[in-house]
Amino acid sequence: MESWTIAYLTVFLTAASCAVLLTPLFGRLGRRMGLVDRPGGRRAHQSEVSRLGGPGLFFPFVIALVVGLAFRIPTADPNESRRLVGLLAGSAWMFLVGLADDRWDLAPMVQLGGQAVAAGIAIATLIFIERVNNPLTDRVVVFFPAFVVGLTVFWMMGMINTVNWLDGLDGLAAGVGAILCLVLAIHMHRVGQPSVAILPLALLGAAVGFLPHNFYPARVFMGSSGAFFLGYALGCLGIIGGGRVATVLLVMGIPIVDVAWQIVDRARRRRSPVQGDRGHLHFRLQDRGISQRAIVLAYWALCGLFGLLALTISSRLYKLIALLVIGGLVIGAMMLLSRRAS
Repeated sequence: MESWTIAYLTVFLTAASCAVLLTPLFGRLGRRMGLVDRPGGRRAHQSEVSRLGGPGLFFPFVIALVVGLAFRIPTADPNESRRLVGLLAGSAWMFLVGLADDRWDLAPMVQLGGQAVAAGIAIATLIFIERVNNPLTDRVVVFFPAFVVGLTVFWMMGMINTVNWLDGLDGLAAGVGAILCLVLAIHMHRVGQPSVAILPLALLGAAVGFLPHNFYPARVFMGSSGAFFLGYALGCLGIIGGGRVATVLLVMGIPIVDVAWQIVDRARRRRSPVQGDRGHLHFRLQDRGISQRAIVLAYWALCGLFGLLALTISSRLYKLIALLVIGGLVIGAMMLLSRRAS
């Protein structure tokens, strides 16, 4: 058995087993501390549910990465260790910001400020979007420094808020995040980056171990600490893995377009774009009488399908077409649901 195979399995199983064991412990701690979501509001749960599930994602991820480093998988990238520091430091920062929000319900601008700091951590540790492949000309486009900073900040804050807003139904955000991690791990291994592939595998294991406690009916929610951390980590992994921005966009296409729709729709209605409501696609489907399980499983299936397309389609033009199709379908569904609701 290859050394990387042992490392992959060890990292995944370490994260998964730690998440299975730690999540209910933190869930009980959350109830004792009063960090619970009560019935009412956007969620449709029937009893108090602890929202201290974030540590059940974050700590297994960190533990698994420490275990993975012990294998000393060789790498040709001299900056890999610096990016790992950025991934861990930014993840820890967003985890703490999320904990503060779970405890004190931070104002939206304070949350956005914390996310901007996290994006700065990523940029300072060489996690940024410097170039992309133009799908129309198949040429590499290199951005100038100021645009690199702006684009990376937009990307990181966008991913954090996308995951946070996606976390509306039991198991939805954790499951979609797990699918993206699996796709990224497969890609990184396929292009000869085993030392980098252990990063999404660690997060995949944490999400898989967390899901039994979070799937409907959830016994614990990931809370802001889990959502902020997960969003930041996924944003970083999409860049660390050789700039797989298109892959992330394909897998996360549905929630990303949903977020964009909500921002435009709230602005059109002269409401704050960061004000929470039940306007998201998954909430609208639930309000139409579709069960949480059915909605979540449908999201998982569609995200998995687009992840498979990302792995099997080599043409960047075809990937662009797939992205446009996703956007069109989501916008069409939102327009139809909006009309029926009015």
